Formats: sequence, structure tokens, C-alpha cells
Amino acid sequence: MRDAENIRAVEALGIDMMGFIFYEPSARNVLYVPMYLPKQVKRVGVFVNSSIDFIVEKCSAFQFDIVQLHGTETPEFCKEVATKLQVEVMKAFSLATKDDFAKINEYEGTCSRYVFDTKTPKMGGSGQKFDWNLLENYKGKTPFLLSGGIDANSVNEVLQLTHSQLVGLDLNSKFEISPALKNVDLLRQFITEIRKS
Repeated sequence: MRDAENIRAVEALGIDMMGFIFYEPSARNVLYVPMYLPKQVKRVGVFVNSSIDFIVEKCSAFQFDIVQLHGTETPEFCKEVATKLQVEVMKAFSLATKDDFAKINEYEGTCSRYVFDTKTPKMGGSGQKFDWNLLENYKGKTPFLLSGGIDANSVNEVLQLTHSQLVGLDLNSKFEISPALKNVDLLRQFITEIRKS
């Protein structure tokens, strides 16, 4: 999120979190603090293999409640971020097969939540969905958000998910007009349908 009015409009939908991406190769990379930052939702800073100093700098400027680590960060690094910045830490994992869940066990107890995304050659933002049947292989105790390719037509499929640790959805590229600019009407429609079910 980068546009102040778009941030206001999305915040007004009653969402829980809003993400700000700090990763230069991404079309959604945030270069400066927007004129307006959300006040009613948790602010999430998204980083990919960033230094602790860079994360500290952005957390200070944006007053993040949550840091999402989307690279190859270690469990030790997750703990360091949580301790040093006194924020919640979410760790993203890219999934393609059931074998991808093995490494997740090492992170148990280091993060408040995980994000399960689609494995692609690039770091996130592919708009592609992984096989959600793979979620049955996750036996951990850390709650997770589901990410990757969720779109306006995913309502019924999402409502069929029953995993006890699924606590939220990451609505990103399929709800955009252009990178970092959300389609508020499409988001409103999806959120309304999910909440009334």
C-alpha cells in the first residue's frame, strides 16, 4: 500500500492488517511514508532477507505492529526481530509439495503467525495458487494466513477450508487495479461474502 486515499478506503472496509512491502525488485516496493497511514488496523512491514538495521529503520518510520519476513530468514533471526523491535513476527513459507512443511517445524515458537504462499521462482506476488489440499500436512501449533492467488471467485473454495490453524487470508494481487493500488469495490464484495457465510 502506498496511496493515501487508497489506504483510507481499504482501512474503512474493516480489515485486520495492511501490508507495506520493502523489497526493491517488487512492483509494490514502498519508497516513502504515505501521507496517511492506517490507524484502525495493524500495520505490517514486509521484508525479504533485509538486515536487522533496515527493518529497525522502517519500523521506526512506519510504526509497524507486525514484521513479515518473506525470504530465507532463520528461526534465530525471527527471534531477534521480535525481541529487538518488540513486534509480532510472521514468517512466510512457499509451498509446492508436502515436503515443504518439514522446514517449518524449525520455526515453531519463534513467530506469532505464518503465511503460506505459492512457491515460484520469484519472492511472492505471483498471483498463483498452490494446491490447498497440501494444508492437511501442516500439523504445527502456529496459526497461519493463506496467501497466493486468492481472487474474487475463491469465496466458495475458501469457505470449504477447515484447518484449525487457518486464521486469515492475504488478499493481494488479484484485488489490485495496478501494483500497490487496491480495487476497493472488489475487496468489499469478497469480504462481505466471506463474513456473511
